[in-house]
Amino acid sequence: MSEATAFHTGFIAIVGRPNVGKSTLLNRLIGQKISIVSRKAQTTRHRITGIRTDANAQFIFVDTPGFQTKYRSALNDAMNRGVTTTLSDVDVVLFVIEASKFDERDVEVMKLLPKHRPVILVLNKADLLKDKGQLLPFIQRMSTQFPFHAIVPVSAKKVMKVDVLVDAIKPLLPEGEPMYEEDQVTDRSERFLASELIREKIFRLVGDELPYSTTVEIERWEEEGNLRRIFAAILVDRDAQKAIVIGHEGEKLKEISTQARTDMEKMFDCRVYLEVFVKVKSGWADDTRLVRQFGYE
Repeated sequence: MSEATAFHTGFIAIVGRPNVGKSTLLNRLIGQKISIVSRKAQTTRHRITGIRTDANAQFIFVDTPGFQTKYRSALNDAMNRGVTTTLSDVDVVLFVIEASKFDERDVEVMKLLPKHRPVILVLNKADLLKDKGQLLPFIQRMSTQFPFHAIVPVSAKKVMKVDVLVDAIKPLLPEGEPMYEEDQVTDRSERFLASELIREKIFRLVGDELPYSTTVEIERWEEEGNLRRIFAAILVDRDAQKAIVIGHEGEKLKEISTQARTDMEKMFDCRVYLEVFVKVKSGWADDTRLVRQFGYE
């Protein structure tokens, strides 16, 4: 097979500090929502694999949690380990920052970037720049910070220049046969994706009133033909937080459940019966055993 027609397959890590738009970028790159998004920092807690396959390449993207440099806990330590492990296992790295913004938090992530792998600097939210004339000097400044293979301004939210980023990644992937089926977009289970969708709705609907350590555990999962019956527990730290999630006469919990179920039916292409309840489990985010029990790496 000639170089022009050779198939390329490889792993691409998406890294950056919290809230730079990594999960939105992943969803745009594969053309489907698999990674949850919200305005709350560190919504993503797990490494999420998204798969994009075209005529001559398969891109296996790995969305990582935002690297936390400020707050220490068993949960944050586990997520940070996930970031550093991912960086050692991939073929290409996308280092995502906000266009025209680069501070000490980005510097801490940049220290982790591998010297033996091609790194593309992604300047996200480029559409929000009021003065487009700022972009070129910023690119020139960033080119002195690290030996980036390329610097690509994009807007994940507006799907601007995402195709340019894909074109920059493709020649960096090694030759190889595809690892996944052509129509597969993630290697995560429906059970995992369901818990993430519920957590997204919590953050979107009551996020400002809750610590980000709130998590979701799927307690029962039943499949019957084209129906999924899902029973999920939302875990919070205190009784006061339980009351916030439930809301007046259960209205907030009902809203969380309804929105999550609607997204699940779209994602899984089936009918979903979803029952969600709230439990208090104090201090789980600082308990290494419970952090592992809930699947954090």
